Amino acid sequence: MMRRPRSGCLEGIALPRHKAGSLMPLQRTLLRGGTVITMDPGHGTLPSADILIEDGRILQVAPHIEADAEIVDVSGHIVMPGMIDTHRHTWQTQLRSLCADWTLIDYIFGVRLGVSPAYSAEDVYLGNRLGSLDAINAGVTTLLDFSHCNNSPEHADAAVTGLRDAGIRAVFGYGFYESNPAAPPHFSTHDERLADLSRVAGEWFPSRDCLLTLGVALTEPEIVPFESVSAEILAAREHDALIVTHTGCVWGAPTGIADLAAAGLLGPDQVHVHCNTLSDDDWRLLAHHGAKVSISPETELNMGMGRPVFGAVERFGIKPTLSCDITSFNSGDLFTQMRLGLGFHRWAETEDMNLRGVSPEQVTLSADAALEWTTVNAADAVGLADRVGRISAGLDADIIVIGGPGTSQHPQLNPAGTVVFQTSPQDVRHVLIAGRFVKRDGALVGVDLPQLLGAADASATSILERVAKEGRRLPGTPPQGWQLLASHIISPA
Repeated sequence: MMRRPRSGCLEGIALPRHKAGSLMPLQRTLLRGGTVITMDPGHGTLPSADILIEDGRILQVAPHIEADAEIVDVSGHIVMPGMIDTHRHTWQTQLRSLCADWTLIDYIFGVRLGVSPAYSAEDVYLGNRLGSLDAINAGVTTLLDFSHCNNSPEHADAAVTGLRDAGIRAVFGYGFYESNPAAPPHFSTHDERLADLSRVAGEWFPSRDCLLTLGVALTEPEIVPFESVSAEILAAREHDALIVTHTGCVWGAPTGIADLAAAGLLGPDQVHVHCNTLSDDDWRLLAHHGAKVSISPETELNMGMGRPVFGAVERFGIKPTLSCDITSFNSGDLFTQMRLGLGFHRWAETEDMNLRGVSPEQVTLSADAALEWTTVNAADAVGLADRVGRISAGLDADIIVIGGPGTSQHPQLNPAGTVVFQTSPQDVRHVLIAGRFVKRDGALVGVDLPQLLGAADASATSILERVAKEGRRLPGTPPQGWQLLASHIISPA
């Protein structure tokens, strides 16, 4: 299952590049006649255009292109950049909907303290592979994988291998989180975890010119010594790794923003997730240091975490991005997150008017703006704006094609509106990552889906049996669970 990497990009995910003078034949694909939402302000939305892809990159976008290439007719379909999820705990895929009626404190006790320790490396591999394919199926071509089930070095290797074998583009966020402080840890010290990050960086991430790049998922600053968080950030920067962290998730707990700023540790290489409890001073610091923000509308609204922070990021000039967060709770597609996010934003902007007995005369944010959350904004947040997020010549060909026989796709009168309000994963006909079809004609390419789903069912059963053998009943949240966490009697670190 887990194979060690070779030199260069990981096996199966090297980006094809044609070199001048090489005898290697060009690999060309021509997507013909689609309505193209380029997300490029210089082109906008083209009602009918062709896209020429050569060796994994977009060579040309024009109303009509003649070329020696495989021609794929996408007339009557919407073509747009592949979407980017800026925060997903992909390893939890086979726990789908386990947390459907849980609060955040239930999730901490049930998953982070209860289920995570029962995960084997093979379970992590399966979760990451199936979760990545679930994302691809829904038109997500890039994940920021917040991988906080690294119970051992083998777990970390399995997580990377699962992403690789799925063929998705991803930032692997190596997590320092200790799954169960009460159990004998594999890593006896924080320094051992830092050393394992260096091992992973050296063995799996030799180049940034690959589908997989390195990130670091911090332990929450409010629950471990500040020196540990500082060491994690410095280690991430030593390896030129993107940083992702849960920020401002728990009401009444310190956010750590001011401490990070005072230590010179905030920066544009960070994605801060959730942020529901931040003060205006916190927001000013994030904005001043160029930090990015990821919003998880479905999780936050259902788990009582607070208002999704669309209004706050707008006030402070931070571009919002979206996340599916945990499929152990909610859906794994960004169409749902866009719908919920846009609906919440419009409601929040008009609620005061409604309470005064007044109806609005126009919406406060467009569907086109919501598409930015999952494309150009997200590409910038994960440090890949020079490669993905737009359909423009010179960028990697991460492209999705939406349409087909579904009733929701006919007619397509407003392209952005169709994507945001009418589309489901079943309407994603084609997905290309670096110019290669990973979903075609509505089906994942080269995947034995029945076998994989059967393995997921067996994995979930086995995990929950191991939890039960330990005498745990899920979620297992004790009375006054928040107070226990706050007093560090039990810590989610």
